[in-house]
Amino acid sequence: MAYESTAEPIKLGYLFDFRLPEGYPPEMRADLTRPFDLVFEQGRRQGIIDRPVEIVFREVEGLPKGSVKAVIDAYGELVDEGCLAVFGPHITDNAVPTREEIERRFHVPAINVSGSDDWLGEWTFALPQGSMTDEPVFWAHLLAKGGHTDVGALVEQSLVGESYIKNFRRACREQGIRIVAEAQIPQTAQDISPAVRTLQEAKASAIVHCGFGFGVAMVTPALHALDWDPPRFMGTAFQNAWINPLLWRAFLGWTGVDQYDEGNAVGQRFLDEFETAYGRRPQYCVPVMNRDIATVLLHAFADAHPLSPRGVKEAMERVKMLPAAAGAPGTRLSFGKWTRRGWMGAGYLVARKLDPDGQNSHLVARFGED
Repeated sequence: MAYESTAEPIKLGYLFDFRLPEGYPPEMRADLTRPFDLVFEQGRRQGIIDRPVEIVFREVEGLPKGSVKAVIDAYGELVDEGCLAVFGPHITDNAVPTREEIERRFHVPAINVSGSDDWLGEWTFALPQGSMTDEPVFWAHLLAKGGHTDVGALVEQSLVGESYIKNFRRACREQGIRIVAEAQIPQTAQDISPAVRTLQEAKASAIVHCGFGFGVAMVTPALHALDWDPPRFMGTAFQNAWINPLLWRAFLGWTGVDQYDEGNAVGQRFLDEFETAYGRRPQYCVPVMNRDIATVLLHAFADAHPLSPRGVKEAMERVKMLPAAAGAPGTRLSFGKWTRRGWMGAGYLVARKLDPDGQNSHLVARFGED
C-alpha cells in the first residue's frame, strides 16, 4: 500500500471504573466494545472516517469498592497513550472528582453514562444512564399512577444516594406523595434488615431505592424475614442486573429505570446488524447505549479539525439530532456549546421489570406517556 494511503489509528480510551466479577459471561464482556467496533468499521467503509479507531481499554476498581485515585491514574495513562477522547469514568462518585483533574491538567474530552449534572463541564459530556434529577421524577409519576401515596426510601450513603433523595423529595411534593421514612444503607451488600424494618414500621405502601445498586442485594432477604412484599422502585441501578445472577435474583420484583426499548426501530436495526456480525442478539441496554456513544464519537472524529483533543471536543458540540438506538422511539442525540447531556426527549428513560428466567425483562412504562 502506498505511503500516502496509510494513517495511524485514532485512539479512544475506554475507562471502566469497576471490575466485573469472575465468571462474567465472555459474550457479555464483548458487548462492551463490539458496538464501538461495529460503528467505527461501518463509518470507515462508508467514508465517514479515513482511518481505523483503536480502543485502549482500562478496567480499574473505583468507588464504591475501590478508590478515586485508581480511576484518575487510569485516565492519566490513557491520555499519555495518546487517546483523543475517553469513554468513562461512569460512576458518579468517581466521575465528579475525575472531572476536576480533566479540567486542571488533562484537557482531553470525556463522555460517560453518569447521571450527575456535577460531571458536566467544558471537557465532560454525558449520555447519562439515567439522571439523578430525571429518575426521581419518573419514580414519583410511577408511584402516583399506582396509587402509592406513602412511600419509604432506602438511601445509599454516597453522593449518588444523596443526589437521588434530594430530588425525590421535590418530585414527591409535586405529586402529593408523602415520604414516611428515609433509612440510610451502605453502598455495598450488607445486612440492612433494620433499615427495611424502619420502612415497614412507618407503614410505607411502597419502597424506593436511591443509589448505585449494590445495596439492593440484601433487601429481598430482609423482606422475606418480615413477610412483606411491597411494590418497589429503583433507578438505573436496575441495569446492573446483567452483571451476575445474584443481582438478577436480588432485583426480581423491582420496577427499574432502563434504556432498552424494543419499540425503538433504530435500536432493533442495530441489533440486526449486530446479530449478522456476531451471531447473537443482546436485547438489553448496554449494546444500544454503546452504539449511541460510538455514533457520537464517530461523527466527532470525522468533524474534528484538527484531529486533536480540543478538535474532538469542539466537534462533539456540533453533533445534532442523530437518531438514537437507546430509549423510546423518537429519542435523539444532540449536543451543543454548553449542552453536555446528549439524549433528547423524555422517552430516553423507560421502566422495566425482570423476568424470572434470568435472561429477559419486559416494558412497564415509558416516561411521559399517560
